[in-house]
Amino acid sequence: HASVHAAGVVIADKPLTEYVPIQKEPSGGERIVTQYDMYTVGEDGVGLLKMDFLGLRNLTIIEEALKFIKINRGIEINLSTLVLDDKKTYQLLSSGETTGIFQFESPGMRRYIKELQPTTIFDLQAMNALYRPGPMANIPEFIKRKNNPKLITYPYPGLEDILKESYGVLTFQDDVLLTVIKLAGYSWLDVDKFRKAMGKKIPAEMKKQEELFIKGCIKNGITEKDAKRLFDLIAPFAGYGFNKAHAACYAMIAYRTAYLKANYPVEFMTALLTAESRGTTGPAKNEKISQAVAECKRLGVKLLPPDINKSGSDFTIEDKENVRFGLSAIKNVGTAAISSILIEKEKGDFKSLEDFCNRLEGAAVNKKTLESLIKAGAMDKFGKRVVMLSTFPEIVESVAKIRKQKTDGQGSLFGDEESKHTEIKVSKKWDQVEDFTQNEKLSFEKELLGIYLTSHPQEQYITKLKNYITHELEILSDEKDGTLIVVGGMIDRVKKFMTRKSNQEMAFLAISNERGLTVECIVFPRTFAENKNDLIKDKIVIVEGKLDFKDERPIIIVSRIKKMEAN
Repeated sequence: HASVHAAGVVIADKPLTEYVPIQKEPSGGERIVTQYDMYTVGEDGVGLLKMDFLGLRNLTIIEEALKFIKINRGIEINLSTLVLDDKKTYQLLSSGETTGIFQFESPGMRRYIKELQPTTIFDLQAMNALYRPGPMANIPEFIKRKNNPKLITYPYPGLEDILKESYGVLTFQDDVLLTVIKLAGYSWLDVDKFRKAMGKKIPAEMKKQEELFIKGCIKNGITEKDAKRLFDLIAPFAGYGFNKAHAACYAMIAYRTAYLKANYPVEFMTALLTAESRGTTGPAKNEKISQAVAECKRLGVKLLPPDINKSGSDFTIEDKENVRFGLSAIKNVGTAAISSILIEKEKGDFKSLEDFCNRLEGAAVNKKTLESLIKAGAMDKFGKRVVMLSTFPEIVESVAKIRKQKTDGQGSLFGDEESKHTEIKVSKKWDQVEDFTQNEKLSFEKELLGIYLTSHPQEQYITKLKNYITHELEILSDEKDGTLIVVGGMIDRVKKFMTRKSNQEMAFLAISNERGLTVECIVFPRTFAENKNDLIKDKIVIVEGKLDFKDERPIIIVSRIKKMEAN
């Protein structure tokens, strides 16, 4: 097996072939990669410079938000001169409503930032460093000391100058290195070896470093007992700790995203929705967009559905304070079709479905695209969706026939003003036909936008679930493996299959809440047999079971499913 590091770039002063063997990436792509692994190619092996370049969608969100602010408000913001004491920004962070805020979106971080009530950029810097596997245990103590300075103490006298900013709590990798230098007399070269030894977690190397540390502390007048206590305090941080510069960069991006959201919510949310719509595909993308849509509702930012005459390709701001869905958000509507639509729209708005078909005949808008535009509501101003879906094939066929007639001897379809406005009359019998129900239209939204936009088909029942559950979906990732829980939501997906050994039926479920968050559930044969009649897509259910973490994502092993009654 050979894989490629997601962000690692190797840099040399001469052609790489003078140092390492190279090849094309194993997956068959065009990128050139080294045949040595990341350790051999770096400072411990060949000695080349290996840089990790992290691509952050948040930087795109910031850039897009600044562009929208300039267009919508005529304000040009220079982030390099941004003040770091904006009250609205810290109020937003302290509220825990941090959807879209870099590094502060997870349920655990929301809870901690709400308890912390940050007031400075240093608080954000510390939280970024502490919310890691090693230092995480120190977060409650950090929060207590932040809120009550009388509790601040230091691990050993003389460390105040090193740990003052973090209220006496070891927080950054720098804290570890400076503490070891001060207490045990390490040189900078030796302390870097100490850092590497801790990071690699090699028992023999750890034992060696512990002996050197204690020896150095004793030499500086520290008792062996205190030296051991200090080593035990330091050890967990060296392997996982952020260095201060790294944490500072993360804190700045977090502050900037929070500043833009707090002060320019319409522009920020438009940028966030645009970035998420260009992101990954499938359920993960839909979940991200659903969360952003729910956040818009919470902020009072009105989201407008796609409109053939008002939508651009991406999300746009309309009337200074509303966000309009873009055409690219609609499934089956590709870039070529959108380009054709937007070019034609510049000549004037589309006046009817017939006008649209006339003007786009022969372009990159096929029947599937047209059907998707109608079902998604982008053409609602032209009439009932049920009528348009039933008649558009006839209209398209008639337009093509007229075009052929004109091409065969009567001129081009688009050759004169009369042909541009040719109307294909639809039978009057459709006038009395009832349109799709609201729930059917919501089903189209879910199918073609990936989310429920205008409302949720089971909103009244999902709200009632709160009386029966023990956990919201948002906080599951903070619970421990094996925790017994009761959650609720709407069944999004059901995948049934037979087990290999016993040939019994079981299922995978995905249930979601009104904010679009989803959790996967496994229903084993016995539980499946007891509950199979309730495993129906779009039904509201209460699920009991225990948490099982797979790839760091919570999955529920289901023990019982109860259908939510309508009364």
